[in-house]
Amino acid sequence: LVEICLMHPLDVVKTRFQIQRYATDPNSYKSLGDSFRMIFRTEGLFGFYKGILPPILAETPKRAVKFFTFEQYKKLLGYVSLSPALTFAIAGLGSGLTEAIVVNPFEVVKVGLQANRNTFTEQPSTLSYARQIIKKEGLGLQGLNKGFTATLGRHGVFNMVYFGFYYNVKNIIPVNKDPTLEFLRKFGIGLLSGTIASVINIPFDVAKSRIQGPQPVPGEIKYRTCFKTMATVYQEEGILALYKGLLPKIMRLGPGGAVMLLVYEYTYSWLQENW
Repeated sequence: LVEICLMHPLDVVKTRFQIQRYATDPNSYKSLGDSFRMIFRTEGLFGFYKGILPPILAETPKRAVKFFTFEQYKKLLGYVSLSPALTFAIAGLGSGLTEAIVVNPFEVVKVGLQANRNTFTEQPSTLSYARQIIKKEGLGLQGLNKGFTATLGRHGVFNMVYFGFYYNVKNIIPVNKDPTLEFLRKFGIGLLSGTIASVINIPFDVAKSRIQGPQPVPGEIKYRTCFKTMATVYQEEGILALYKGLLPKIMRLGPGGAVMLLVYEYTYSWLQENW
């Protein structure tokens, strides 16, 4: 909850960059600073918190699913003769795919609200927007679950790299006896894990935003499936378009990823000792 409240403005900016198509568009943002200035000027401070309710409602169960399933997949893979490095990566992939199933409907609502450039008071509420999607498009892969394959790719790839890198590197770098240095060691590895995972999975994130966000021509669906959307973006806008929103994403998920892993590890060890 704390991480969302602190980092959500970067998520809004990331989504806006990912759904804008051409730099020649008069509404397009020129830079990270320009996006913050324009959103604040035209939509006010609350413009940075558009679409915050779906992640708040989803993040607690999502984080629980992420770490719980990671531990369960890790235990299951213990029965197979795999190297520890591969075990962490595959368990991470499994946890990401499971997490995506839980989170996708919330993501559809969140992206739609974030794409709305009206002032905060003029935009629909989270519940009424979700109802609007269900009424017009249903609950399926064209409605509240659109972009499902892109969400599977985004979370599966992220968690595979995130957990795989963190636990493998942590086991290589020696433990430090000084608690402060040990904290910094873990934080540094967690920061790197979140950053590398963000760089690798962002094409899936861009595809997800295009599919779940407003289509270029109202009433005409241009972006339907994950890999076809990636191919379309690449052909029309170039390879760099698949990395739109990378800076705000790294600024959020680099430190955010480190915080998550550290809180999880320290809380888990405290519970083990005291319960």
